[in-house]
Amino acid sequence: MSERRSSIATERPPRRVAADHVGLLVVLALLLALFGALSEHFLTRITLVTLANQIPALAVIAIGMTFVLVIGGIDLSVGSVLALSSALLGNALAAWGWPLIAAVPLALGVGLVAGAANGIVSVRWGIPSFIVTLGMLEIARGGAYLVTGSQSVFIGPAIEAIGTPLPGLGLSPAFLVAVLLVVAGQLVLARTVFGRYVVAIGTNEEAVRLSGIDPRPVKLAVFALSGLLAGLGGVFGAAYLESADPNAGIGMELSAIAAVVIGGTSLMGGRGSVANSFSGVLIIAVLQTGLAQVGASEPTKRIITGTVIVAAVVADVYRHRLGWRRFSPSTRRAGTPSSPDTPP
Repeated sequence: MSERRSSIATERPPRRVAADHVGLLVVLALLLALFGALSEHFLTRITLVTLANQIPALAVIAIGMTFVLVIGGIDLSVGSVLALSSALLGNALAAWGWPLIAAVPLALGVGLVAGAANGIVSVRWGIPSFIVTLGMLEIARGGAYLVTGSQSVFIGPAIEAIGTPLPGLGLSPAFLVAVLLVVAGQLVLARTVFGRYVVAIGTNEEAVRLSGIDPRPVKLAVFALSGLLAGLGGVFGAAYLESADPNAGIGMELSAIAAVVIGGTSLMGGRGSVANSFSGVLIIAVLQTGLAQVGASEPTKRIITGTVIVAAVVADVYRHRLGWRRFSPSTRRAGTPSSPDTPP
C-alpha cells in the first residue's frame, strides 16, 4: 500500500505538468504586458536582449538546484562556488596567461570538486546538506578572496567569445548554451533512469533503499552536478562582466531557490521540472528588470520579489493538496479516471 501511494505521489499526470508550465508562461506574459504598459522602453529589443544575456549564470545554477531540491536536499554554496570558479578563471587568463580552452575546464573542475565534496560529506556522514553547503559557502567565498586578493580581476577580450552577443541574433553564446542545458536537464530528469531515481529518492529514500537501489551514488552525482553548473555559472558571469569579482554570486543561491520554487519544485523533494525552473528564472528576471525601469527603489523591489516568492510557495502547497485528493486511491475507486502515467 505504501509503495502504491509513493508511485501515485511521484507520477504527475501529463495534463497537470502542462498546466503548470502554461500557468507560468501566462504569469510571464502578464508581467511583460504590465511593465510594457508602465514603461515605454521595456518591450524593446534592446531591453529584452539585455535581459536574456543577463540570466545564463542563474539559469544553469537553477538547473542544478532543481535536481538538488528534487532529491530532498539544498545547496547554499552555489553563489560562492561561482565566485571561486570565476576568480580562478580570471587569474588563469589575466595573470597566468592560460588560453581560454584551458582556463574554462579549470573553472568547471573547481565547481565539480566543490559539489562532489558537498555530496561526499553529506552522504558519507549523514549530515544535512543545509549544514554542509553552508560550510562550503564560507570556504569557497574565502578562497575567492584569497585568489583575487579581494580585488576584481579585469579579463577583457580574452573571454569575450562567450559573453559577446552574436551579430544579427543579439543573444550571447552563453545564453544559447544555457537554453540547451535546460532542455538536456529536463530530458534527464523526466526521461531517464537517473531522473527517475532522483525523483524516487526525494519522495521516499527508504523505499528506494529497500527495493535494492543504493541512493548514495545518485545523491553524490546530484551534488557534483550542482557544483559543476555553479562553476559554469562562474564562467558565464565572468564573460558577461569581462572581469572576475570575488563578491560575485552573493545571494545567488537564494535567487536560484526562488526561481526553482516559483517553477513548482517542492522544497520537500520528489517533484520538480527543469523547464519550469527556467520559467521561474525568466519571471524573476522580468520582475527585477521591470521594477528597475519603472523606478522602484531597492527596498521596494525586495519586498515585491519576496512577496511573489511566498505567494508561489503557498499556491504550490494548495495545488499539491488538490492534486493528491484528485489522484488518491480513494478518489479513483469513486470513479475518477486514472492517468495513463500512473500505475493501476
